[in-house]
Amino acid sequence: MSPDLPFGLTTTDLISGMAGISAISMVLLVWYSLIERDPLPARLKALEARRKALKAGILQPTRRKSLLTGRSWVRETVHRLKLMKGRSTAQLSLNLARAGYRSRDALVIYLFAKFALPLLCGAVGLLLFQGLGLFDLPQLGALAASLGSVILGAFAPELFVKNSAQKRIEKIRKALPDAFDLMVICAEAGLSLDATLDRVAREVGPSCPELTDELGLASLELSFLPDRHKALEGLAERVPLSQVRALVSTLVQTERYGTPLADSLRVLAAELRHERLMRAEEKAARLPAIMTVPMILFIMPPLFIVLAGPAALRILDNFVNM
Repeated sequence: MSPDLPFGLTTTDLISGMAGISAISMVLLVWYSLIERDPLPARLKALEARRKALKAGILQPTRRKSLLTGRSWVRETVHRLKLMKGRSTAQLSLNLARAGYRSRDALVIYLFAKFALPLLCGAVGLLLFQGLGLFDLPQLGALAASLGSVILGAFAPELFVKNSAQKRIEKIRKALPDAFDLMVICAEAGLSLDATLDRVAREVGPSCPELTDELGLASLELSFLPDRHKALEGLAERVPLSQVRALVSTLVQTERYGTPLADSLRVLAAELRHERLMRAEEKAARLPAIMTVPMILFIMPPLFIVLAGPAALRILDNFVNM
């Protein structure tokens, strides 16, 4: 007998309703995952907030910055354990900035993850390998697996930040040649350095939002920081690429000695285009060596079977007939 359901519903109606809700949910999830999101408005809004913060810091340099009024339990835990008093805090902030995490709470969340993830992963490892007996490991193997979970939790935040920084820097490196060409055009049009960086940041936004962040932030710091060289050096620190270092050195020399900006940028753009061409030729030269192993594994065996297979079958038939 089917159980009594309210409103006169039957078990079939309940199953049909749940199936319909599941189908609608799957359609909405697929539709939401296929939507192309434009990150440029949010990034421009963040840059505008950074502009206001820099302006407030310049206009009121003696006022002490107040802490957040709504301090979460994560921040409280980090402050109680004194995790932000280490010597490597500045380097951690720089690594997070290279990965694109420049918010005020990024360092707090990272330090809390470094503290909490080993404990959490160790507890999960003990529960899975020793409590539930996953994979039927011996006692020593379960203990080693639990210890490996703790080590994985300890290094997971660092690996995540490092991987994010590498991907972000690689995207910036690919977009630099076009950005340099746009800088040459803007400089030849008579724009100043601040206006050039701001204009190029807006133009490369749809193709490389990461470069938009860095150039936009450099333009804001050039506008508000008292030391313009420090703003340019900050760009080189956030993007550890030789091309960006060369750009910063050229801009510093231009600011110091008054050399023409367009000529310097034109030389840099030509060198960068030549470097990109050399890199493409290097990849093309490595292609035969890279394709050797797939050819041996996936192309040669079927080729041998097609060519030598009929002869081998014919010889086998002759031996059987004898």
